[in-house]
Amino acid sequence: MKQLKVILGKRTYPINIGSRIIQKDNIFFPLKSGNQAMLVTNKTLANLFKDKILFYLRKAGIKIDQIIISDGEQHKTLNEMELVISALLEKQHTRDTTLIALGGGVIGDLTGFVASVYQRGVSFIQIPTTLLAQVDASIGGKTSVNHLLGKNMIGSFWQPSSVIIDIDFLTTLPRNQLVSGIAEVIKYAIIFDKEFFYWLEDNIEKILSLDHNSVSYCIKKCCEFKSKLVSSDERENNLRSLLNLGHTYGHAIEAHAGYGSWLHGEAISVGMVMAARTSKKLGYLKESDFIRIVNLLKRSFLPITGPKNMSASSYIPYMMRDKKVIAGDIRLVLPLSIGKVKVYSNIDKNVILTAIKDSQ
Repeated sequence: MKQLKVILGKRTYPINIGSRIIQKDNIFFPLKSGNQAMLVTNKTLANLFKDKILFYLRKAGIKIDQIIISDGEQHKTLNEMELVISALLEKQHTRDTTLIALGGGVIGDLTGFVASVYQRGVSFIQIPTTLLAQVDASIGGKTSVNHLLGKNMIGSFWQPSSVIIDIDFLTTLPRNQLVSGIAEVIKYAIIFDKEFFYWLEDNIEKILSLDHNSVSYCIKKCCEFKSKLVSSDERENNLRSLLNLGHTYGHAIEAHAGYGSWLHGEAISVGMVMAARTSKKLGYLKESDFIRIVNLLKRSFLPITGPKNMSASSYIPYMMRDKKVIAGDIRLVLPLSIGKVKVYSNIDKNVILTAIKDSQ
């Protein structure tokens, strides 16, 4: 097992990465024998993993309750959140309880948001089961639910007490979910590390086939990037905003298509192509780097074109509601080269619209 830490003073927490680590002693830190906890998962994951997780929690002496919520991005809502809060109240969970999120980004985001508001804040533990959640969503304390008019518009910053990344969960992951997670991996490489991007070019087939060493290296690398950024910029006032590469466009696709129609990573893949194309049109990104980015996404079986039934102009209202917008000005994270990105504002909307049209 490898351990990283997100350094946030008294709120510092560990990220444990390994195989079969769920059965290790004290893995559910900071929970101790006699503590109260609530496991939150969805119907699909309950059938696969719930009994195993409950077994090890009870073995550790944890007083554990459970709630199974609906599966899918379309259920990341205030209504579903209220079901979790009702279960906590019905089971008489107090301020010293701990929520345990067993699932992908939807479960992690929703459970974390409940933890941030239940009785004005309780602890929660992330047990991410998808590649996307393991490399990105489970780390950093961004919690939220969706609104019909925009993705992740209702939420808070609330850090977990620990993150438990068991690579074995990925063996049951549907192929499209695995591919979706690779989009976030490629995102990290484009933003921070051209050598990691080159490594992905050489090893993408191994990751897709779940080669243990390749997947372990990949997850650890992304967690290192994320933990350092969160430690230095917890509330996204500066460098952490770079992680939104492709997200302004991608969130527009998710909201317009209807949550769950496109997987998050699929939408972000197209968003990164649109961001790269915008940068190329502005004269920042070289054609050769643009081609490498698109080719790696294609080799990962990720989409590189937007929905055919979504016009370029229909992206703009969603993009104007993006959380990075300041004083009515769209701010975009654009790649300057592989391994280097920058936030830009005052971009000509015609350039943005043309980049979107050329990516459809």
